[in-house]
Amino acid sequence: MLKTKTLTLSLLAGCALAGAMVPAQAEIPAGKIRLGVLTDLSGFASDSTGIGSVAAAQLAVEDFKKERPDPPGGLPSLDPQKKPAVAPATARRWVSEGTVDAILDVPFSSVALGVSDALRDSKVAFIASGPGTAELTGARCSPNTVHWTYDTWALAHGTAAALLKQKKDTWFFITADYAFGHALENDAASVVKAGGGKVLGNVRHPTNNSDFSSFLVQAQGSGAKVVALANAVGDTINSVKQASEFGLTSGGQVLAALLMQLTDVYSVGLPVAKGLFLTEGFYWDMNDGTRAFADRFAAKVNGRRPTANQAGVYAGALHYLRAAAAANTTDGKLVVAKMKEMPSNDPLFGKGEVRADGRHIHDMFLFQVKTPEQSKRPWDFYTLVQTIPAAEAFRPMAEGRCPMVVN
Repeated sequence: MLKTKTLTLSLLAGCALAGAMVPAQAEIPAGKIRLGVLTDLSGFASDSTGIGSVAAAQLAVEDFKKERPDPPGGLPSLDPQKKPAVAPATARRWVSEGTVDAILDVPFSSVALGVSDALRDSKVAFIASGPGTAELTGARCSPNTVHWTYDTWALAHGTAAALLKQKKDTWFFITADYAFGHALENDAASVVKAGGGKVLGNVRHPTNNSDFSSFLVQAQGSGAKVVALANAVGDTINSVKQASEFGLTSGGQVLAALLMQLTDVYSVGLPVAKGLFLTEGFYWDMNDGTRAFADRFAAKVNGRRPTANQAGVYAGALHYLRAAAAANTTDGKLVVAKMKEMPSNDPLFGKGEVRADGRHIHDMFLFQVKTPEQSKRPWDFYTLVQTIPAAEAFRPMAEGRCPMVVN
């Protein structure tokens, strides 16, 4: 039981490294559970995370309050930038000062890995919804970390396997030249090859790239049935726009974005993005529960609909709060252990579970972007092509090499 009727969500600034850790807690001190949202408020992931992630955390607290009458406190916010050296230092400062009990979101894989490592020996939990790296539940898994929304394995396997079933069996990759892009390409290519398809070529581009013309010419020249974009946010937006200008899809090739979110489609526009295939773990217009949440979310963020990342903040925070209350502690390792013991259930992801490696398991979905004529209202962007069952959607735990898992 919570000891008082106070639930505080807090997020404070700070970049100095600090080594001291918070002492172990036998119960929830003063009945306060303090959540920090470490997100990107002004960079190129701010649309898919950012202030929407803060709003999603607030909604999770509101719903937890309905289950347990503990009024939430305020939620300040901080832009940690996307520098791996900054966010882990901020996390360490929060730990040493006892500022937060759990850190939410954290876009960018390199940043998330740094935060996870920084919290490994602390009493703070990390509920990651923004990053894509599957290493969070692989070789660098942590007893303090839960990875919620998606990962590179799920995105790549979902899209590649579904398109192979449609006889789209020759592929060309346009890949961001850093670890996240490489992982997306490698995972998708392995599915293509295992399914009897062929990879006809690939090109690598720098992040924050503005000119994709030479890469698209190579993709067109390859004759591949599928041109796969193994990149993210601004790079994906630019490559999709320029692919349309080059007439790539009108020439008969299929464009597949291995990571693209609702706000990216909004930025590109349906006339350009129409027909594109993508895999997501959440879409706001799936059912009555997701639509009701989207309406509440929109009221906080000027009518925008939530992305999968932002939905993951909500669902991960809600499951964390329930587990902390059930375990009567804010000790990160104990709360994460309780999250693994308790099944999850929320209106956005439905019923799920957190595996021993920290991976949250839920259905994933292959979508195709609608044409402008098919879209009937604002943010009506996706047609469901295929549901990927939870048991098949994520990498088998035995293949992840997580040291916490006994094979």
